[in-house]
This record gives sequence, structure tokens and C-alpha cells, in this order.
Amino acid sequence: MNVGTLVSVSNVVLWFCIAVLAIYTLRHYFFTLNRLFGRHRQPFVDILQADWPSLVVFVPAHNESRVVRDSLDALLTCDYPEDRLKIVPIDDRSSDDTRSILVEYAENYPGRVIPFLRDDGIPGKAAALADAMALHTDEVFLVFDADYIPGTRLLKQLVSPFFDPEVGAVMGRVVPLNVGVSLLTRLLDLERAGGYQVDQQARMNLRLVPQYGGTVGGVRRAALDHVGGWRVDSLAEDTDLTVRLVIAGWEVVYQNRSECYEEVPETWESRIRQIKRWAKGHNQALRRYLGALIRNRSDLPFWQVLDGVLLLGVFVVPLVLLAGWLCTIALFYAGYPPQWGRVTILAISSFNTVGNFAAFFQVAAASRLDGSRERIRMLPFLFLGFLVSTVSVGRASLSRASWLRGQPVQWQKTERHRESRVQSRSK
Repeated sequence: MNVGTLVSVSNVVLWFCIAVLAIYTLRHYFFTLNRLFGRHRQPFVDILQADWPSLVVFVPAHNESRVVRDSLDALLTCDYPEDRLKIVPIDDRSSDDTRSILVEYAENYPGRVIPFLRDDGIPGKAAALADAMALHTDEVFLVFDADYIPGTRLLKQLVSPFFDPEVGAVMGRVVPLNVGVSLLTRLLDLERAGGYQVDQQARMNLRLVPQYGGTVGGVRRAALDHVGGWRVDSLAEDTDLTVRLVIAGWEVVYQNRSECYEEVPETWESRIRQIKRWAKGHNQALRRYLGALIRNRSDLPFWQVLDGVLLLGVFVVPLVLLAGWLCTIALFYAGYPPQWGRVTILAISSFNTVGNFAAFFQVAAASRLDGSRERIRMLPFLFLGFLVSTVSVGRASLSRASWLRGQPVQWQKTERHRESRVQSRSK
């Protein structure tokens, strides 16, 4: 390949990168402005009295003895008809005291807490959920991670959207519980606020693709069966299910006022592992469903398809950014300035001025909507989190595991630091 061809290819790649980054930048601003000035769509959250359907709450757990008591205690105090509620904590081959804790709760709350104890089969959250759900025929399934602590009204708030027969899944808002521990936890509080208060709610307002997050949400049994159940080989079962539901025509609902409290990573090592896991799972879903989503564009609104594509590609953006940097540097030092030089410089300068600010604008808007002025002081430190995330996502996206088929699935559990604050109560 001669120099002229390399220069032409570099220019094409550079302009492709600029276009992709511009689209994501406009998306950030559009979502933020919608949340600040648009109509807030939350049609189900205020339903208090209804003929509530039978419900099973699943709590997948693998070595969660530090935190699982708090989650079970909170679920047992939730406001939901006892005769229509079953709590099914799942122990998937834990090596700590998780199993004995679940058995203890089953003895103290017979008929209410029904553990599913798993010793064989494919490891991982999706496989554990698939095996446990196969034993239940209830109308609605909710799923909480073992470190999540729901509020008293949360179950009814998450179930109420299922009165609409077109709703296949619902997602609540995740709020960090351990915000004050370190700089990292404070930055993750900002990130969660921007992601849920702005990004998720804007998608809900605009009838796009709110993401079922798999940690504080639920799915309709009929919808899950319609799309083939859980894919046990999925690295990100929540993203995988979201896209399959959208392709099949089901609606995914986000409930911004339905808050549940989680323990976010407290160390940078744990955070980096979490980001890498998310990146690999998203990229796996991108490989599997991008074509199907685009081919289904005649059956879905254009803007919903576009948002679905951008959702799948969000963890490839750091690679796009890196490719743009490399092409710009290579062209400059090779003595071949980019084609349409002034236009290119203007585009890059505009992105540096406006595009890099988009994520900060989104977080600032979320802090304003939450009425939290103290968060604003942390905005300058977001650059540190952005840098760590960019490098981590880039490394994960470049790994072969992000794209190859048939990768083994294992439990990828975030390290826990909280000791259970509430001791087991007798019935």
C-alpha cells in the first residue's frame, strides 16, 4: 500500500471518528436539555391501589455473606401482598456463609423466603436466573443484586408498569449507598446521577430505549419467554435482554422515582474490573444484535433504532477517540495535513470546546435536578474518572474476549466492603 492510499484511508477514518463523536456529543446535549426543559414522563409510579399480580423477587448471590442480610431484611419489609410475593435468593456455589444465611432466612420465614441452591450447571448470573425462574410460573419477576437495599414502596412501583400489556421490562434508579467513603465513590455518585436522572429518564421521555439494568428491575414472564429466556452465555445479561425485547416489539420502562441503594466500588482496582466487564458484555451484545436491530428498522421507529445502535456502541467510543487521535498525529507528522484542513481543525476544535463538556453538562444538570449543590464541587475531578474509564474500556474493547464467540462465562462479582448492618431477625 503506497503513501497516497494510507493518507486517503487515514482521512476517511479521521472523518468517521469526528462524525461518531459528534453524534454522541449531540446525544448528550439533547438528553440533558430534554431533562431540563422537556416533559417528564412517569406514567406508572403513583399507582397505589390495584389488583397486584403474583410476584417473585430473585436475588442472585455468589459469595455475598457481607451484604445479603440487608437486602433480604429490606425486601421482607416491602409493601406488597404477602400471599402474592415470594422472595427467592439464589446461591450459586458460594464458598463463604451465603448459603447458610439463606437457609436461616428460609427457616425464619417459611413460604416467604424460598432459596434456590445451585451446585452445578453453567456458572454466572444469567444461568443462575434461568435455572431458578424455570421453577416459577408467576406473572412478573423482579431481580435485585445482593447488595441492593430497596425502599418500602419499591416493589409496587416496579410492578405497576406491567399493568400496561406492552411493557416487557422495567428498571428503577440506582443510588449509591456509600457515597462518602472516598473520592472514587463520590465520582461514581456523580456518574450514576447523570446516567439515571438524565440519560435514562430522557430516553423514557422520548420513548427511545431505556436500558433494563438487571440490578433493580423486572421482566414480564411472557416477554421473557417470547424472546427465548436468558442467554446463559451472555457477559451482560441485562443489555442482551434489553435489545432482544426492543427488537421483539416490547417496551422497556424506566422509573426514575423508584430508587434502590447499592454499594459502589470503593477501590480503583475494583472499579476498573467492573468497567472492563461492562465493556466486554456490551461489545458482545453489539456483535450479536447490531445487524438484527438495523434489519428490524421497518418495524421500529427510526429514533428508537438509532438510540439502540448508540446504546450498543457506547463502549466502542474510546476506541473511536483513540483512532482519531492516532490518525491526526500520523497525518501531521507525515507532512500530510488532513483533507479540508480548516474544516477539520474547526471540527476538532469544536469538539474540544463543546464535546468534551457534554458529559460534565449532563452530570451538572442531574445534580441540579436532584437539588444537590454539594455535588457540583466534584465536577472538576470527573476528568480523572473519565481518563480511567477511557483507558479501561479501550483495553477491554481491544481484548479478544470482547469479540470472540464461545467465551466461558464466570461470576464477575464486584468486591464488597460493607458488613451487614442488620442482624437476622426471628419471625
